[in-house]
Amino acid sequence: MFQNNKDTIVAIATPTGRGGVGVVRLSGLDMLPFIAGLIGKPLIARRATYSVFADSEGGAIDEGVALYFPGPSSFTGESVLELQGHGGMVVLDRLVQRCVELGARLARPGEFSERAFFNDKMDLAQAEAIADLIDASSIEAARSAVRSMQGEFSQLINTLVETMIQVRIFVEAAIDFPEEEIDFLQDKTLIVNLDKLAADLAAVLAQAQQGAILRDGLTVVLAGKPNAGKSSLLNALAGNDAAIVTSVPGTTRDVLRERITLGGLPLNIIDTAGLRDSENEIEQEGVRRAWKEIAGADQILFVADATETPNPNLKDLWPEYFELYPRSTQAVTLLLNKIDLSDHSPGKIDETTIAISAKNKSGFDALALHLQKTIGYLGHTEGLFSARRRHLVALQNALTYVQNGIAQLKGAGAGELLAEDLRQAQNELSEITGQFTPDDLLGRIFSSFCIGK
Repeated sequence: MFQNNKDTIVAIATPTGRGGVGVVRLSGLDMLPFIAGLIGKPLIARRATYSVFADSEGGAIDEGVALYFPGPSSFTGESVLELQGHGGMVVLDRLVQRCVELGARLARPGEFSERAFFNDKMDLAQAEAIADLIDASSIEAARSAVRSMQGEFSQLINTLVETMIQVRIFVEAAIDFPEEEIDFLQDKTLIVNLDKLAADLAAVLAQAQQGAILRDGLTVVLAGKPNAGKSSLLNALAGNDAAIVTSVPGTTRDVLRERITLGGLPLNIIDTAGLRDSENEIEQEGVRRAWKEIAGADQILFVADATETPNPNLKDLWPEYFELYPRSTQAVTLLLNKIDLSDHSPGKIDETTIAISAKNKSGFDALALHLQKTIGYLGHTEGLFSARRRHLVALQNALTYVQNGIAQLKGAGAGELLAEDLRQAQNELSEITGQFTPDDLLGRIFSSFCIGK
């Protein structure tokens, strides 16, 4: 994937469709032939210049603003040329084709950011944060992505790595010089530093988990018997008629998805077919799909009709789930819906039961607080940074290695095993910033970016 970095690449950097302004971006080692072929006159570095963008015969393709950034003082670390013209796809395609005629090739998704990473303009976590900022679906997610893009997350990781290096130096020295009369591995300072390292890792992991929630959202499945009000709840949460609601049981046959924010917490709400035995082939397929979504949920909200549930008990109402998943760690909450037709008051009844009315939108504040509590969401974004699933895995692995190493040292004085655990932990952390990352992982990361970024 990382060959041909000497090529000049080109891509449309603005979204597909009509717009007032469209941007074509080039990056390569030498931009002067492209400036000559397109502009026909020299450009002053980092100064916007009004220009006519010419075709091979000198005719005008478009006119607009040209910006030239000589390397290494550019986003990619190479020379970069941006042509800002009109936003029609025909004119932008013609500009790209002209650049190809002059020797450029079409950029792969994420190749501009990839080159910035390989030219040390940013680390891998910062590059990922650019994509997260583009994809942010809430103000909180955008703010956390900006902090990662500016290097706050990377700085925390680098601090952990530096601390780990210092501890490793001490441990390796103790192993390499066993003839010393002092047993360095029993030094109380080493134990204190290792315990602090584990605590710092746990703290960063907790922050990263919050950042991952902001980025990815919480996947919440609405399950229940037909006509319990799941679709009405989806519509009430989404603020629009996303699902068809009728008095006929079993209206919902397919899976419906909505992305919402509840109490500052981003949610991926999934409405499913009513769970019941049916001879209808379509409804059977809907139930099968419902169980598939249930299996992959972060949080399950089992919706029940309050008017038909005098003694609410989740296990009695949904025995099928607990038979299938007797040891499940999924968070399952009983929502007593339609309390506007019953004598229930809105709000939390117990740790797993909340009374709501989808019709009147009552009890929603209690639901929001309950979801936040079950996942440990702090409800504020100050100091949070954008994090991905791979970051969480790497941090958790690093913490596990350090904890194992501490146990080996305290239990058996095994300095060699501690040294190996610390080495593995450092490698895990280095994968986050890209200092030690397999090429196939880099390929997957950058290929998920937008073309032109």
